[in-house]
Amino acid sequence: MLTLLVGTSRPQSRTRRVADFYATLLDELGAAYQFLDLVDLPADFLNEALYHNAGQHPEFNRLIAPLDQSDKIVIFAPEYNCSIPGALKAFIDGLPYPGGIRGKKAALVSLSSGSQGGSLALSHLTDILFYLGTAVLPQRVRLPNISQHLSKEGIITDPLLRQVLREQAQALLAL
Repeated sequence: MLTLLVGTSRPQSRTRRVADFYATLLDELGAAYQFLDLVDLPADFLNEALYHNAGQHPEFNRLIAPLDQSDKIVIFAPEYNCSIPGALKAFIDGLPYPGGIRGKKAALVSLSSGSQGGSLALSHLTDILFYLGTAVLPQRVRLPNISQHLSKEGIITDPLLRQVLREQAQALLAL
């Protein structure tokens, strides 16, 4: 099983629309997947699920349970202030350690309103995942100027961006 992790807690985000588009590619490739959307993080997550409370928050434990069924994960990380969203970092910090995503294979997709497409976010996220023992697929996809290339219906309109997303999905499924 493959998990699509929407790496922002922002409701109705472009990140979710990109993840939904990726899911259509996986459908075409015949791959099973599930979503884990950080919009579903418990409201008291920061105060009640981290540090000395790790593993003791029932709602957070239910949210992360699908990761146990996945050996592969696609993380969709929008660029916030030249890095990943704080919600994504806190989510990762709340995962069981060691464990959580250790030993999993990860594909990374970043998106940004700017021309760099979240390259700094990808770099930061890659460093975090390497530290945690997650194998990161070399085909890390950046989606620059996302506002210009993502329709309101969630379609990536740029043929090159669609191609690199499909190629990444195929490479991840081949592992």
